[in-house]
Amino acid sequence: MTKINWKPGTMLSPLPPVLVSCGTVDKPNVMTVAWTGIICSDPVITYVSIRPQRFSHDIIKENGEFVINLPTWNMVTAVDFCGVKSGRDVNKFKEMNLTPLACPNVKAPQIAECPVSIECKLKSITNYGTHDMFLAEVVGVCVDDKYINEKGALDLEKAGIIAFAHGNYYTLGRNLGSFGFSVNKAKLKQMQKMEKVEVEVKPAHKKPVSDEGKKFSEKKRRSPFGRSPFHSRFKGKADAGKAPNKSFGPRKKLAKKPNKK
Repeated sequence: MTKINWKPGTMLSPLPPVLVSCGTVDKPNVMTVAWTGIICSDPVITYVSIRPQRFSHDIIKENGEFVINLPTWNMVTAVDFCGVKSGRDVNKFKEMNLTPLACPNVKAPQIAECPVSIECKLKSITNYGTHDMFLAEVVGVCVDDKYINEKGALDLEKAGIIAFAHGNYYTLGRNLGSFGFSVNKAKLKQMQKMEKVEVEVKPAHKKPVSDEGKKFSEKKRRSPFGRSPFHSRFKGKADAGKAPNKSFGPRKKLAKKPNKK
């Protein structure tokens, strides 16, 4: 094996693409940040790195508070949108149907749809070139109770937290073991068996597309934010000529048979 020597770059990945909310509940703003992490555990110190040109930069600098929200895989459209659009031009909460929710410890809003929201109070701002690092103390954590398991712990696999690496979004894979498993003989033996398992990813089976379906695809009328409103109309045409479906739909009622006397 040969490793190639590259020039310095932002190769530390994957990272969590978090939604950083700021402002107030009445006037909220949100942006996507991938450069974040934990600095210390006692007291709990975190950070986010933000370019000075970003709209959220001055809001956080002035208010001294922000919230780090962990999004789920089904929020990836909102995550991407909040990373490419500016709060100067659009209300990202409104555009992405996000709900600003009051926090117990800071005036900045949390995002109701995110399973975890971390309340932060700013301690310092340090410039490191292209980005300013906002160092903050965690003063509270809000967790959606539907993602808490029977042991009282947060079930991240159930929540569906996502990751970001080199310009792409990813879902997280299977659980590889809990902290300290390498010194537990029983758990270590179990994990060593799993390391030998080979996972084969097969290509998705593609169904044949009708001529009408191809025309529909070429027109590119599908919305990037959901199902196309034209789907049902084209589906009806695509099914033309097929044998009638004799099964009863959900709204059809069976005809009553006459009683035999």
